[in-house]
Amino acid sequence: MRFTIVLLLLSWTFHIAVAQEKSQTPSVHVKEVVDAIVLDGLLSEESWQVADPADDFFQFFPFDTSMAQTRTIIKMAYDDKNLYVGIEWLDEKDGDYVITSLRRDYRSPGADGLTLLFDTYQDKTNAFSFGVNPFGVQREGLIANGGTIRDDFTLSWDNKWYNEVVRGENGWTAELAIPFKTLRYKSDRDRWNFNAYRIDSKENERSAWSYIPRNWRPYTLAYASEMIWDKPPKKQGPNISLIPFMAGGLSKNFEESTPTEDNFSIGGDAKVALTPALNLDLTINPDFSQVEVDQQVTNLDRFEIFFPERRQFFLENADLFASFGAEDARPFFSRRIGVAIDTATGTNVQNKIVAGARVSGNINSKLRIGLMDIQAAEDEDINLPAINYVVAVAQQRISARSNISGIFVNKQSFSSDFTDKLFEEPTSYNRTAGLDLNLATDNNRLTSKLFYHRTFQDRQLDDTYSQGANIAFNNPLWRIEWNHLLVGENYNAEVGFVRRTGINSVSPTITHTFYPQSRLINNHGPGMLFEQFWGGDVGKSDQLVRFFYDFRFQNLANSRVAVNRRFTYLFNDFDPTRSDGEPLPAGSSYEYVNFFARYSSDPRKLFNFSLSTSLGQYFNGSRYQVNTELRYRFQPFGNVSLRFNYNHVDLPTPFATSDIFLIGPRLDLTLTRSLFITNFVQFNSQNDNININARLQWRFKPVSDFFIVYTDNYFYSFDDDTIRDFAPRTRALVFKLTYWLNL
Repeated sequence: MRFTIVLLLLSWTFHIAVAQEKSQTPSVHVKEVVDAIVLDGLLSEESWQVADPADDFFQFFPFDTSMAQTRTIIKMAYDDKNLYVGIEWLDEKDGDYVITSLRRDYRSPGADGLTLLFDTYQDKTNAFSFGVNPFGVQREGLIANGGTIRDDFTLSWDNKWYNEVVRGENGWTAELAIPFKTLRYKSDRDRWNFNAYRIDSKENERSAWSYIPRNWRPYTLAYASEMIWDKPPKKQGPNISLIPFMAGGLSKNFEESTPTEDNFSIGGDAKVALTPALNLDLTINPDFSQVEVDQQVTNLDRFEIFFPERRQFFLENADLFASFGAEDARPFFSRRIGVAIDTATGTNVQNKIVAGARVSGNINSKLRIGLMDIQAAEDEDINLPAINYVVAVAQQRISARSNISGIFVNKQSFSSDFTDKLFEEPTSYNRTAGLDLNLATDNNRLTSKLFYHRTFQDRQLDDTYSQGANIAFNNPLWRIEWNHLLVGENYNAEVGFVRRTGINSVSPTITHTFYPQSRLINNHGPGMLFEQFWGGDVGKSDQLVRFFYDFRFQNLANSRVAVNRRFTYLFNDFDPTRSDGEPLPAGSSYEYVNFFARYSSDPRKLFNFSLSTSLGQYFNGSRYQVNTELRYRFQPFGNVSLRFNYNHVDLPTPFATSDIFLIGPRLDLTLTRSLFITNFVQFNSQNDNININARLQWRFKPVSDFFIVYTDNYFYSFDDDTIRDFAPRTRALVFKLTYWLNL
């Protein structure tokens, strides 16, 4: 702990000495409309003629030292209900635009489109994102933690807004209407932070209105500039949205030979704006059957795989709850709610949520809060009592881009005990509390984080802590990062995500980037990662030394080559093939080296692919892996892709040798901007399962949908290169109707 505090003091002292980049910081004025804006995409109203333009974009790819080659003009205006945005995308080059499909929430490094970022509290930490492409396809999302890494930008958030696009010979124009009720803001503020970025596949250029150095992502918020209102946006009247649903369907469990069940349920969500900045979310009897299933992965590791949250109720202000701790020791993970462990089989099963409430948002420009209360139902089949989950968080800004945050998590049964996950003993409650300190310079060049968490339960135990730190320095040439994590043996965050306990780790990383004058390569450079774990009485338990070299090409392709040297000590018996073969014994240790290479092709092409492979030693044997995804885009109507993952693990007798396959073809059709069909199959030899999922979505009104979802799972056995047994496991057909009603 003392070592961590010293590191942070040194980093913050260095923060004061770090030179600030000379940012180009324009500003744009937002005026009230002088006439009614008709949303037709033409920008013919008088309000657009007198609006202040945000233009003169700066290029940040392939270079960041010049103005953009292409011209983009953004104008904004407002009335009592909406913020209006007019866009002129000028384009004189022949050729088709690149779009992924007509599906909402597109995301691709090569897809044409313009994205707007609104930081309504000017904290350069959180923002709303709205994007549109040349075919009028919308995307909206949330940005957290300053937009530093890819995971800080999520497109899972949905809300109501409107747009129209008109394509012409020299580009396209668009009009957007974003209701103030969709945004969260303080009604007395006359300034927001704003930026916009353009992805232009024809010119192979990325540009932003406010200058962004090319070592950052386009949605980083550290470099946003100001939009200045001639009058602060008004506080809106009653802002209540009801989102009822009705769902029904049929399901059959063939493994348990139970009769076909018919299901019908009604429920819904509500959103209530307590203030323009503070929102209350309510849910009763939620149903998540329409949520797309997780993309399966081959797991040859000893630890649990992390899958992201996709359920709408948990998404708005999700960073408030989810950004505590470190990647391997999160005190709160929302996917623990609504999921339980069947102690008889050790598998995850759905645990029905009865109701929930969540308050989240800003109290003022510096204080954000979140309070969540979820009640899950009793499940007699797995001896699980009704459980209540409470999560409370507060985040206080202490400088321009720094904050201190606190969290408290309570999992409790008021009727009887539940089985504790870590100690497998009955308990009535499990609690976690902690503090996180996040520090960041104005230009994002230096960021650091310190956290300390503890868990509490019926038994009074020592070593119930989790403590760690991250310090990162980043400029266009260098990235230097330090991470460490100390997890006590009895740290038991039941509602969190903790890969293992009783372990300590450090993992420094350093990379250097060269920017050559080349028509082929945009940048390239070497890097090294050192990671070491230790704990218990054995000293070093795991070690990874990785040397790698990265290439980023001018056509957006990228690649990496690496060599990895690993050391592993096994605390428990472990079968690396996960095939129920003879396990490697507890107490044994292994040193092994492998080589890795990856290449991803130009994503602007109709046909593009990614390919990675590794080969070399693996524990006391060898492993060969190839992982590829082939994609073909028949724009604008969809994509077809094929994922293929193959692992050959060869261990000496008496241990297992295994060939493990994961094959996943997928067809994504977007017949219109409101009718989508997704079909995919996942053939997984690791769990002898074939999963079929087909989903039809009809968005008949903004954020109002009708779903038909068909899911099928089959068991098979594979012997002598032939499928011997093939039998259905489970099957379900679900219909769901949701409707978004603003009151």
